[in-house]
Amino acid sequence: MAPLVLVVTSLEDITADAVITSLNERGVRVARVDPADIGPELTFDARIEAGTGAWRGRLRTTSREVELEEVAAVYYRRPTPYAARYAHLPAQQRDFATNEARHGLGGVLNSLHGVVYVNHPAAVARADVKPTQLLAASRLGLVIPPTLVTNDAEQARKFAAGHQRIVYKTFRGLPHGDGERAGAIWTQRVAPDTFDDSLTVTAHLFQTEVPKTADVRVTVVGRRVFAQRIAAPNGALDWRRGDWDELVHAPVTVPVLVVRALFAYLATFELVFGCFDFALTGDGDDPQQWTFLECNPNGQWGWLPDADEITEAFADILSGKEAVGRADAPRP
Repeated sequence: MAPLVLVVTSLEDITADAVITSLNERGVRVARVDPADIGPELTFDARIEAGTGAWRGRLRTTSREVELEEVAAVYYRRPTPYAARYAHLPAQQRDFATNEARHGLGGVLNSLHGVVYVNHPAAVARADVKPTQLLAASRLGLVIPPTLVTNDAEQARKFAAGHQRIVYKTFRGLPHGDGERAGAIWTQRVAPDTFDDSLTVTAHLFQTEVPKTADVRVTVVGRRVFAQRIAAPNGALDWRRGDWDELVHAPVTVPVLVVRALFAYLATFELVFGCFDFALTGDGDDPQQWTFLECNPNGQWGWLPDADEITEAFADILSGKEAVGRADAPRP
């Protein structure tokens, strides 16, 4: 049988839909699975013995049966959290079943032998921490904004006193509320005279505001780089908070030194793909005008003007048309 691409994601993932369509058009075998379907709609068996060095067995959904040995690549997107499958259970049973599913089914799916992962969940977890991102970017020579992570109001005031303007950012965003409605806390300017002892409750991220001329989203897939300059008509501090249909996009060339740093960044975290956000402080020709803000190791890109080209880049890697280097290989 021809190699198979396993797409691990939820049913409503339109980004994965685009990649699956591209793979289908190439005649690549694809199977889609959401691990949170574990139960009657998703059963599996996986076996390993001394000397075999690989998991063998099957995944069975209502429409497909997949031999684990045939999986050549895994596109790990955004599966439904395991906890959602067991939300109806009492807390102790819910937590037990969730952890058993995550370590059992998830453990097998995350340790398939000789498989290309885009991206491996363990790599995503390591790379999805902002303090770690900023440290890596700085060590690789990228410009970063002066940053303070603290729960001490006095230290926050001292930091603010040394900079003309500072902004506050969340580390993880706003969780769903009781009504399951999504929310957001955007990057925002903060005044030091508002700091009080309530800061001690949790960690806060403060940065010097970058006097930017524009934002740039750089999407790196393997060795291919896609970059779009983003301008908000109202000059918003955080372009994500407005009407995305009003954003003005334009292709932009990324300086060679920045590109090299991005490749090194992905290699550092053993990633194949990443969405990088930068603030420009000039026309973008000088690498020092590119200020690194963050990298989403599992970011969205379907809304970008070059989404079709990005889709093809994903399909090239998943289908084996483009090889990934040793640094991109996942750790078991």
